Amino acid sequence: MQAVLYSRQGCHLCHDVLALLKQHALDVHVVDIDQDPALREKYNDCVPVVEIEGRERFRGPLDERLLRRLLAGSS
Repeated sequence: MQAVLYSRQGCHLCHDVLALLKQHALDVHVVDIDQDPALREKYNDCVPVVEIEGRERFRGPLDERLLRRLLAGSS
């Protein structure tokens, strides 16, 4: 399953979310929002942001219980 993690350098929460996504066997593409002014404007105050299969699912801390439910429902 594909996921996009909108992140930035030095974000400890982003690092934690990336580890959780990988733990659940998601294929994660990390995007540094500071490399794109439009993304920085959109996500500046709410990273990490996680898209799964093209839909935004999480902003900020990732609730692992909700992630498990989401993944179980899409099987």
